Amino acid sequence: MGSKRVLVKFSGEALAGENGHGIDTQILKYIANEIKSLVDGGIEVGIVIGGGNIIRGVSAAKDGIIRRTSGDYMGMLATVINAVAMQEACEHAGMKVRVQTAIKMEQIAEPYIQRRAVRHLEKGRVVIFAAGTGNPFFTTDTAATLRAVEIGAEVIIKATKVDGVYDKDPNKYDDAVKLDTISYDEALSEHIKVMDDTSIALAKDNALPIIVCDMFKAGNLLEIINGNHTNCSIVK
Repeated sequence: MGSKRVLVKFSGEALAGENGHGIDTQILKYIANEIKSLVDGGIEVGIVIGGGNIIRGVSAAKDGIIRRTSGDYMGMLATVINAVAMQEACEHAGMKVRVQTAIKMEQIAEPYIQRRAVRHLEKGRVVIFAAGTGNPFFTTDTAATLRAVEIGAEVIIKATKVDGVYDKDPNKYDDAVKLDTISYDEALSEHIKVMDDTSIALAKDNALPIIVCDMFKAGNLLEIINGNHTNCSIVK
C-alpha cells in the first residue's frame, strides 16, 4: 500500500488494560512505541482515541438524569484526558506531538485547525485529534473518519482487540469466520459491527479504506501499512 499518511483510531478501553477503567501507562508506552515505528518509517500519523475508559456519553445518559447532550460533552472531555496522556507517552518515546481539540481549551491544547494539522503532519509531528467532532450525537469513530478525510489520510486503521472483522462475534462463536475484505455496504449491514453507520457512510462517500486490526500484536501497524494484510480486515 505504501501509505504516507494514516489515521489510527484507538478505543479508550484499550488504554485501561486489565483494570477496565483509567489509564495503564504500560499500555500507553506500548502504543507509543508502535506509533514510533510508523514515524521512523517516514509515515505521517494522526491519532484519535475514544473515551470509554473514563466515561461514555450514552452510558452516562442512560437513566435520564444526565441529558444525552451533556453526557456526550462529558465523553468528549474524556477523550482529551486520553489525548494528553498519549501525547506525553509519545513525547517520552522521542516523537514530536501536537494535540488539537474540537472544543477550545487553549491552556491544554491547540484548537483543531485543518491547515495547521496538515502542516504539523508535513513536519513529521504526530497529531492527536481530541474531543470528537465537537458535536454531541457523533461517536469518536465518526470523528476519526472525519479527521482522516480532512487531513487526506490514505487509510484509517481501527486498532482493536481482535485481528479483523468476523461474520459473528468470535468471542461467542467458535465457528466465526474472519472476513479479509468487506464492502462498505456489507459493513453497514446489521450483523457486522466494524464502526458505527455514520462513520462507515462517511468513509464510503470519500472512498477511504478502513483497516481493522489487533493493536496488541507488536509490529502489526507497520506491517499493515507496508502491505502485509494477513492480520487484518479491510473495508473498501
